[in-house]
Amino acid sequence: MASSDSVTTCLSPPVHYVLCKLGFEKKDLYDINNIVSENGEVCWQSITEHVHYLESDRSVDYIKSIRSLGPVCESVNLHFKSLTKDKFVVQYAVWFQWTNYAELFLEVFDVLQYAQSTEVALGLMKLTSCLERALGDVHLLIGKDCPFLLRDLLASEQLAVVFGQVVMDVLRIFIGSPYGLNLRNVLWHGFASPHEIPAKYCAMLLFLTAGLGQLLQTYLLKTKYVLVHRPYVTFIRLEDLDAFPDLNHETLRVAEELLQVSNFVLRTMLPFWMAALTAFKQSRYADCVILLLPQLEAGLRLLFTTTNNCPNRLLTAESSAFYTTFDEMLTKHLDNEEINQLPSVLEEPAMEFLWDFLNHQEGPRIRDHLSHGEINLKAFPREIANQLVAFAITLLCRFSDEDTVAFKEHLIIKPLMNCASCYRSRFHPISRLKKQVLECMKSIHLWHELPTVTEEQIQTLKGLLLELCARHVSTLYSPRPVLEVLVVLRKICTQCHQVSEQVIASIKLRYQQWTEKTLRSRQRHNYLRMLNSIKFLSPVLRLILVLITLELVNVHLVCKKNPSDYHQYLKFLKSVLQYAENLVTYTSLEKNKWDETIQLTNKALLKIRKFSDGKLTLIQSAT
Repeated sequence: MASSDSVTTCLSPPVHYVLCKLGFEKKDLYDINNIVSENGEVCWQSITEHVHYLESDRSVDYIKSIRSLGPVCESVNLHFKSLTKDKFVVQYAVWFQWTNYAELFLEVFDVLQYAQSTEVALGLMKLTSCLERALGDVHLLIGKDCPFLLRDLLASEQLAVVFGQVVMDVLRIFIGSPYGLNLRNVLWHGFASPHEIPAKYCAMLLFLTAGLGQLLQTYLLKTKYVLVHRPYVTFIRLEDLDAFPDLNHETLRVAEELLQVSNFVLRTMLPFWMAALTAFKQSRYADCVILLLPQLEAGLRLLFTTTNNCPNRLLTAESSAFYTTFDEMLTKHLDNEEINQLPSVLEEPAMEFLWDFLNHQEGPRIRDHLSHGEINLKAFPREIANQLVAFAITLLCRFSDEDTVAFKEHLIIKPLMNCASCYRSRFHPISRLKKQVLECMKSIHLWHELPTVTEEQIQTLKGLLLELCARHVSTLYSPRPVLEVLVVLRKICTQCHQVSEQVIASIKLRYQQWTEKTLRSRQRHNYLRMLNSIKFLSPVLRLILVLITLELVNVHLVCKKNPSDYHQYLKFLKSVLQYAENLVTYTSLEKNKWDETIQLTNKALLKIRKFSDGKLTLIQSAT
């Protein structure tokens, strides 16, 4: 791995110039009284007059605009520094209410008083993500779907209607355009080091957010619309994320030592790493993860560029090209169709961890949710921060010089390394299906309390399924046919589980009614038919679970089928799904069609038998 000491900046020369120098070239001083009134009202005219446009196509001239706005930002920064906290609250607090997180903006004001570089950068990252979420809420006042990307959101007609086009152009100069300062992206993707972010730009965005609040109030009064905030994303099944042990202060102390010797850490970024560990110690879990994610990305980018021999991609790309981000680094192929070497260097467990936490649709998708302002930062779960910090420590350790063997054998670090080396995906469709199968089996296991099947039968099958689900099935870069098959298998499992839950509910209800003698004659007969039919239904559901699991452990063999056989195979699975869906309908309390379930099941069994006789299942291909 290339030496992390030799990298002095991750900003390409043009981006470095725009971010660190361009806005300081004009030395004009502006009277703050022309920019904001005594009671905190933003004079937009005095800001928008600094937006310049290209004569050719009337698009924003970002270079001229940044140069011209530089002194305005300086004036705003000095203005905020001259205010007491109480004065700031009186003048501005009400104008942050529209963001649904006013206290964050008051915190950023505090940060600006001391201008400690890592805190300014952290404040900017939180501010931009919160601002994006709030702008999305405004977009939905008059638009249907909110754009996923910030640059598309800022360019939308809807926001131009509410705030005015030139105001949106001002915002795009600061965030959301690769031609502008692009503050959000250079920070969230780990390109900017702490000292490369001028505090005056953080002050200006704080100021602009208040100004947007004022414009929005005018618009809402005029239209009588009510701004509604979308609910935050909440993390469910946190126990599924539990891969590493709980970190204590001693572990974090060793981690701080590791930071000093690890090649995974760019020296210019060391303050961010230290600040992340400090935040964790102080139970500021959202801050910890916001600081850590860009540094994981920067460290992996160093590894990516070294292993794929493309050192130029360590820097911010020019505005005409894409940055090298997690998305590119975790793919199978590079943009020139060559195989990406990073997965083989990181190895499968680390790749599965990264895919689980960042990419899989059913996973926490932590970076997406955080950077787009979709998470309540005040209630960020320690569990997620713990997992990410622990994983980061293992990377620090793995990509250190040989003389750090002592760290790898350290009594505190070794358990983390062991957990990392045996990590298996929890959120890939293969992993989710395994979990579904076991949950469905657990539900059917409750049937032994009903007068239908013996405990012994259930236990034997349960052991068989546990063993099959424990088998490792490769999840990385699953081909399309595999994913298509998994979708159908998961749907079948979902329906089977639904049937099991309905059977349990029906038996309990009817048994209670039977004992209380509240069943009418027809209902009593129906109850007896139900008891008769579920004796037949139980082994069939278990058979389907075995079929699903056997196909799952051999799922990659589907890629060897020719198109015609693949089509036939998918058609067969969909017929099993149709059976399961019909079963859900027939066994519902409303329908109660128990004789029909037997007829339906007989037909389904004949289909399964016929398909199996043709040796067309994946388990048969394997044998």
